[in-house]
Amino acid sequence: MACARLGSCGLVGVGAACCAVWFACVTQASAQVNAYNPYADSQEHLPPVAPDGTLRWGTFYKSAALQQAYERLWNLGACRGTNKAITVPVEMNKVAIDSLPEEEFRGIVVGATGTIRGGMIAFSTTDEPADDDPNYVAALHPAGVSKLTVGGSLPVTALRPGLTVRFQARVDRRGTAAEPLKTLEVITPPSGFKPGSIEPGREETIVGTVTRLHGGTLQVQVAAGKIRRLSIPLAADTTVRVDAGQLDLVGPGDIVSLTGRVWRGEGCVGEGTVFASVVTVIKPEPTVAAPAVDERIGARTP
Repeated sequence: MACARLGSCGLVGVGAACCAVWFACVTQASAQVNAYNPYADSQEHLPPVAPDGTLRWGTFYKSAALQQAYERLWNLGACRGTNKAITVPVEMNKVAIDSLPEEEFRGIVVGATGTIRGGMIAFSTTDEPADDDPNYVAALHPAGVSKLTVGGSLPVTALRPGLTVRFQARVDRRGTAAEPLKTLEVITPPSGFKPGSIEPGREETIVGTVTRLHGGTLQVQVAAGKIRRLSIPLAADTTVRVDAGQLDLVGPGDIVSLTGRVWRGEGCVGEGTVFASVVTVIKPEPTVAAPAVDERIGARTP
C-alpha cells in the first residue's frame, strides 16, 4: 500500500487538506495493472497488519508529483524500465516506511483533518505552541488500522447530531427520561455492535445517536425495539466523558501521545512526518465552571 507525500500541503490550523494527495496516491497504487511496473511501490499486495501486529505502510514518495509523472509514462507505454535516467530518480524518490525507526512523541494538537482512514494530526512538542512554531504531522494508516483512542471530557454544547452516546436512564413508553441526566459518554461502538431494545420503566444502559440538543433536552435515536426516539433532560452540571476512536473529536489544545515511524528527510512536513501506529488523545478538563444548561444552548433564564 502506498503512502503519499505530505509535504506542500497542510492542515486546518496548520493549513487545510492533506488528505486529497494522500488518498490520490493510495488509489493510484491500488489500481495498478497486473504487469510489472518499476514505478509502483510494490508488486505484492500484503495485508496492512503483519502477523506480529506491526503495521505495513509501504512506500513514501518524497515527491508525489515525480511519482505520478512516471506512472503516467508507464501507462502511456513509454520508459518501460530501461532508461536509467528515469528509473534511478524513481527509485531515489522512494522511502520504505517500514524500515524507518519508531519513536514516541508527546505534544499539543494544533489541528486535525480526515478520519481514522488516512487522516492526519498536526501537533507541537512545545508546551505553548506559537503560530510560527514548526510542527510534526502524524498520518494515520489509510486502511484504518492505526489505533486511535480519544479520552477526556467535552462541554455539553459539543453534543452534535451523529455522535453516539451511552448513558444510564429510565424512560417511559414515550421515551422520556424520568430524571435529568448527570453523566453520559461519547463513544465509538465496536464493529458489529447491536444495541438492545429499551424496556419502559426500567433503568438500563442505553446506546443511541444524538439527533438534537434543545431547551436543556438531549434527543437520541436508538436502533432497536419499539421505543426508538428518546428525550433526555440534562442536569445543569451534566458531565460528558469521551471514550472514542474518532478523529473528528480531536481538536486544538488536546494532549496527544503517539508511537510511529518518522521521516524527517525530503518531502516531510514541518519537523517530520510520523506514520502513527498508536495515538492517544486526551481532551483537557474544563478550566472554568460550565454555565447552566439553558444558558449554554442560548435560552433565556429569569
